[in-house]
Amino acid sequence: MKAGIHPENYRLVAFKDMSNEDVFLTKSTVNTKETLEVDGVEYPLIKLEISRTSHPFYTGKTKLVDTAGRIDKFKNKYSKFKKEE
Repeated sequence: MKAGIHPENYRLVAFKDMSNEDVFLTKSTVNTKETLEVDGVEYPLIKLEISRTSHPFYTGKTKLVDTAGRIDKFKNKYSKFKKEE
């Protein structure tokens, strides 16, 4: 490998899925001002809207829970165009 091409601030970072409060640690260079204590150790914190523990592809759930309610608004708006069988 070439010397000097890799970032210097590569460290463990806590990623938190805000939809289900799941936290996982992985290495990253991302910058953040927030921190989170996990098992007595403080890590930089990155908040996620969706992760592997809440994404429908990985969970098998067909409905995506949208915190802003956009899916429900869409369904209500276009329900009048629904085909009757």
